Amino acid sequence: MAKVSLRNVGKVFGEDVVAVKDLSMEIEDGEFLVLLGPSGCGKTTTLRMIAGLETQTSGEIYIGDRLVNDLRAGDRDIAFVFQFYALYPHLSVYDNISFPLRAQKLPTKEVEKRVMDVATRLRIDHLLKKRPGRLPGGEQQRVALGRAMVRKPQVFLMDEPLTNLDASLRGDMRVELKHLQQELDTTMVYVTHDQIEAMSMSHRIAVLDRGVLQQIDTPYNIYRHPQTLFVATFIGSPPMNIIKGSLFDGNFVSDEGNLKYTLPTKMQSLLERGQQVYLGFRSEDVSIVDSDEPDVDLSGTVMLREPLGDETNYLINSYGFRFNVKAPPKLKLPEGETVAMKINPDRIHLFDVNTEQSILPKGELANV
Repeated sequence: MAKVSLRNVGKVFGEDVVAVKDLSMEIEDGEFLVLLGPSGCGKTTTLRMIAGLETQTSGEIYIGDRLVNDLRAGDRDIAFVFQFYALYPHLSVYDNISFPLRAQKLPTKEVEKRVMDVATRLRIDHLLKKRPGRLPGGEQQRVALGRAMVRKPQVFLMDEPLTNLDASLRGDMRVELKHLQQELDTTMVYVTHDQIEAMSMSHRIAVLDRGVLQQIDTPYNIYRHPQTLFVATFIGSPPMNIIKGSLFDGNFVSDEGNLKYTLPTKMQSLLERGQQVYLGFRSEDVSIVDSDEPDVDLSGTVMLREPLGDETNYLINSYGFRFNVKAPPKLKLPEGETVAMKINPDRIHLFDVNTEQSILPKGELANV
């Protein structure tokens, strides 16, 4: 197993299409790191550069202690699992899994032993004589994993391997992949646009947008301590509530809609009078309360109610803004109802309007 280091890596297609810009990060030996972001953010290009399937325009890539910039993909000691499986349809499951070993001209007995070990671990040993085209998607994905595992590579690279599976099977495969990574104790770099996959499987998440690394951190910190406006709004369902405004006399005053909110004292000291910021709070960090409670922060009108079983999402119009608010299922408010709201002051986020970077020092949400 090995760590992976990217140092100021960039990729430009043609003359001016920047896919990845000045990307630097360290992926530790045995770490499960997820590259997360929307389509076109550079995550698959980054994975392909690590694999050697794309040549970086600038920067250095290390696998272990080896600089691999000029090494072919086959010489990097990595295994790549593709979104569309890339299995050989005319070969049996056994032959698909054993193919990389036979290409290395390993002894037949060694090939048989390693194929059986991997197939047993993935619970596909009863399928070895079948062809991939006769198998459902989940079992085809296991075959693709088996072909990667049998080589015992230093690094596993996975490009949205669960995208083509149905929802229930994706859930099962998430659990299996996480367990497999822990069992193998191998370095794994995994590309997805699915937040649930990223949050539930990874040790750390690297969030990219338009080729730029926005934040790399644990799933908890990515969610609770977003360092950029993009991370704050991309992570979470529903996304974080965001209002643009300025500081006046300790109050946050929205640019539009006449919304006013008194910031906690510790946050007021971080801002200058008139400074423009984005104020953010997540839907679970605002509560619907009785209107006669003290220190009510906002009032609004229920626009939409979405019962989800264990919770209910409300869309509330307040001063021209639409806020998402999570509430317990026993609270059943009709559309058109006027409600009062309180925001948890320890869960407020502030982002500079110009840089879109968090104004709060990391870890400032002290009571989380």
